[in-house]
Amino acid sequence: MGVVKKEKIYEGKAKILYATENPEYLIQYFKDDATAFDATKRGTIQGKGICNNRISAQLFQLLEEKGISTHFIKSLSEREMLVKKVEIIPVEVTIRNIVAGGMSKLLDLEEGIILDAPVLEYHYKNDKLHDPLVNEYHILALKIASLEELDAIKKISFMINQILKDFFAKKNLELVDFKLEFGRYKNKLVLADEISPDTCRLWDKETKQKLDKDRFRRDLGNVEAAYQEVLKRVLS
Repeated sequence: MGVVKKEKIYEGKAKILYATENPEYLIQYFKDDATAFDATKRGTIQGKGICNNRISAQLFQLLEEKGISTHFIKSLSEREMLVKKVEIIPVEVTIRNIVAGGMSKLLDLEEGIILDAPVLEYHYKNDKLHDPLVNEYHILALKIASLEELDAIKKISFMINQILKDFFAKKNLELVDFKLEFGRYKNKLVLADEISPDTCRLWDKETKQKLDKDRFRRDLGNVEAAYQEVLKRVLS
């Protein structure tokens, strides 16, 4: 029996969430819209939604097999997946293995430096404040997550990093850094959102060619081809 798509309940920069006949499940639809720099740069990456949906589905299944709880239930179509309806914790978790992007700017470090140990950052999800960098004490003061949840988020995030690093290495890709979002489902912490070239920096192991959203951010060209290449390698 198919899933019944009902009203739109949320639209973000890259995805739309629709209600279903089951109040505990949603349909997550991936768009081709692309934004950068707090949505001051906008565009379209043809076929991005298809790539990100398929890549995310594959990686969520991999993580589930390794014991990580996610919001993913099943793929529905090229652009849609069925997910659990979670209460999103408004904190983005970034794990960095190689210096790039925000860390390079923040600390005036050259891009490409391999870190001795992964760096974990928290950003408070707030468009008005431009998603500021925060620490655990800020998060506790804002009462958006408990100490127990933060401990679990840290532990799970480092586990995810190791799983994804190993997976991408086999595909001749370096996992430079990536963003995670977590939510609560039936009082349990689950990984939500997506895992794709929109949320991960991925470099070709040999050439160091960027195969992610940086191609859009930095006007490097061949954006669609980069997303297709990541999809091809993930599925190979």
